[in-house]
Amino acid sequence: MTKRYAPATERNREAILAVLREHLPDQSTILEIASGTGQHAAYFAQQLETCSWLPTDIDPINLASIDGWRQETGASGLLPSRQLDVRDPIWPIEADLNPPISAIVNINMLHISPWACCKALFAGAAHILDSGGVVILYGPFKRDGQHTAPSNASFDEQLRAQDVEWGIRDMESVTNIGAEHGFICRDIISMPANNLSLVFDRR
Repeated sequence: MTKRYAPATERNREAILAVLREHLPDQSTILEIASGTGQHAAYFAQQLETCSWLPTDIDPINLASIDGWRQETGASGLLPSRQLDVRDPIWPIEADLNPPISAIVNINMLHISPWACCKALFAGAAHILDSGGVVILYGPFKRDGQHTAPSNASFDEQLRAQDVEWGIRDMESVTNIGAEHGFICRDIISMPANNLSLVFDRR
């Protein structure tokens, strides 16, 4: 299987891991939405040894890459990848989750997908997470409608030039969508390279 490689993953994985260690429940099954190359999944599954990590993606090329990383690392907690489009009204994984999902992690998706995907992510999370479940988002966000750094403003312009439905999201808009589906943002964590981690609890 062909493994893909994203240099940014190597740069941010330790900072993200620190957030996961602090906020994920122990001995949990974690659903990663939009796993991309699979590098994060492979690394986190090796480091979070008491957890099971379920990587998903919409792109068959990414799914092959994820499974390539899984074969290379051999991490016992890294489950086979599954195809998932968050916009599906019922996620296919809902029918056969044992043990159930207790947390969802989503890294660098919201700004390279339509806004409908943010709404769908929380709608789907509300289906599969019980009270006390956790959602962790990572990526660049605006605050109060303003970019947090000139580099983020430039990045936002590049994204919108590629696709008018893409772009850096306003953090308050994201937390409002979460609240509509029963998720309260309990922590906002500043991350390297002008990114944020948002931690939500299921009420």
